[in-house]
Amino acid sequence: MTILINNIRELFQIFEGSSAVCGKAMADSPSLKNAYLFIRDGLIDRFGPAEDAPEHADVVLDAKERLVLPVFIDSHTHIVFPAYREEEFVMKIRGVSYQDIARSGGGILNSARKLNQCSEDELFHLASGRVQEVVEHGTGALEIKSGYGLSVESELKMLRVARRLGEACDIPVRTTFLGAHAVPAGITKDDYVRMVIGEMIPAVAAEHLADYIDVFCEEGFFSMDQSIEILEAGVRAGMKARVHANQLSNSGGVQAAVKTKALSADHLEQIGEEEIKILASSQVMPTALPGAANFLGLSMPPARKMIEAGLPISIASDYNPGSSPSGNLMLMWSLACIRMKMTPEEGLHALTINPAISLEWQSSLGSIWPGKRASLIITRPSERLAFLPYHYGMNAVDMVMLDGQIRFNRNANKR
Repeated sequence: MTILINNIRELFQIFEGSSAVCGKAMADSPSLKNAYLFIRDGLIDRFGPAEDAPEHADVVLDAKERLVLPVFIDSHTHIVFPAYREEEFVMKIRGVSYQDIARSGGGILNSARKLNQCSEDELFHLASGRVQEVVEHGTGALEIKSGYGLSVESELKMLRVARRLGEACDIPVRTTFLGAHAVPAGITKDDYVRMVIGEMIPAVAAEHLADYIDVFCEEGFFSMDQSIEILEAGVRAGMKARVHANQLSNSGGVQAAVKTKALSADHLEQIGEEEIKILASSQVMPTALPGAANFLGLSMPPARKMIEAGLPISIASDYNPGSSPSGNLMLMWSLACIRMKMTPEEGLHALTINPAISLEWQSSLGSIWPGKRASLIITRPSERLAFLPYHYGMNAVDMVMLDGQIRFNRNANKR
């Protein structure tokens, strides 16, 4: 089947995209104005000036002066969870800290209690609705973590749901085992670390449920040494490392990520010059989660310093019920521009090619190039890229196409 998208006002991210876009290069998004895009059997076949568009296609879509981008890739989500936690939102408004909520049995432990009472089918039903919501805001591929189970069977349950979501929702999904997200009640931290390494990791590996392993390297959760021990055990079992690093304190998470050759270090609100230098000498993808920092009232990751140091940056939603109850990557783009002072072009790289690199999807996603998947965003009528993050809080997406199939069309029922 062939599809022609014609009369594109501007086609963005037109490059092969086999490596991360770093530093000053992030300021430029290669584009073509007044363009066409031709799709064959779910893959990008070719593109060029509108006047050179093929005369025939099975389906012709008139972009009507809209922008076309590759879909966003969300490289950090906790989208499988049993319930939202708006009661803790009110507690935060009243001045209770994230740490105090956690110490009182809220936070991650709150979600773990509810998840243990939730069936796999119930979890799947809840999460599949959230997947459709994020697709409608331009997300076309996801990483999904466990971490609200905190027991062998419940962690496996979360990962099975995550795998099932990718198959049933027909969207690319990578799965991450995050057993070391918190310490459940009634067990010491050392004993729980032994359980994660000795019981959980072998069980996850036996069912081939996780592509990656992650750990919350943070004061009050898991130390740098414990994090390295857990990550290395996961790597030995066939998973690659990712790290929750330096969210609430300078926790050693960056050092743990570099030591274990992690694909990404995520959060990074509390990093200094030393950590930036360490990241610059590594292949670890710095990943900012502006939704979480904004929701918790934390300082933002120092994006400008990282870019000036020649680093790439990825942006993800951290969609979860406690600290970032939104999977809207268009909103995260706005926050990156407003709060982190990233330009719209830098933000676009951070939502497309750089997360594709960190999730090992660069050969098929992240940019517009022949042979890549025809997974695309067609925006609302817009004259320039900057309108998309500028128009914050609003959904600037008119259509989302995954592998050449229209998955969201705002105007489908309009006359």
